Amino acid sequence: MTEARAPARTAADGVPVPLAEQDRSLWRADLIAEGVALITDALARHPIGPFQLRAAIAAVHDEAPEWARTDWRQLLGLYDLLRVVDPGPVVELARLVVLGELAGPSAALAALDDGVAADAAPARRAAVRAHLLARAGDDAAARATAAHAAELATNDVERRWWAARASKN
Repeated sequence: MTEARAPARTAADGVPVPLAEQDRSLWRADLIAEGVALITDALARHPIGPFQLRAAIAAVHDEAPEWARTDWRQLLGLYDLLRVVDPGPVVELARLVVLGELAGPSAALAALDDGVAADAAPARRAAVRAHLLARAGDDAAARATAAHAAELATNDVERRWWAARASKN
């Protein structure tokens, strides 16, 4: 299901395109259908584990015709299960993005400020904060935090992407 999104995942310069901004018409419907069938079968026949949960999360994203019509409640439930089966800071940060879509970015920012995913890599925490601030409409804070994420980035692609976000009007 991740491969189905490959044609839309990066811009011509190799910089990642966020899921919310991807042109879903470029996604491969045949691979999405195959992936959904496989995860449906796996969930019915095998104990639920981290791979099944991650595949189910990908399926929810892939089946949404647009970002705004994503089933955020289902995703939050899947991330809640993943927190139990395979806890970690990346899971917590991804869950906060979903929480931000479902309950609003202020709720997710409050959780981040309360120490959720405190052990996450600083660049990832800054990236999630910048995303949530942008979703909250606090453009100045989002740009400043994106600049901070660029400073903390561990590779050039991420650094360029966050620097570009920081310079947006």
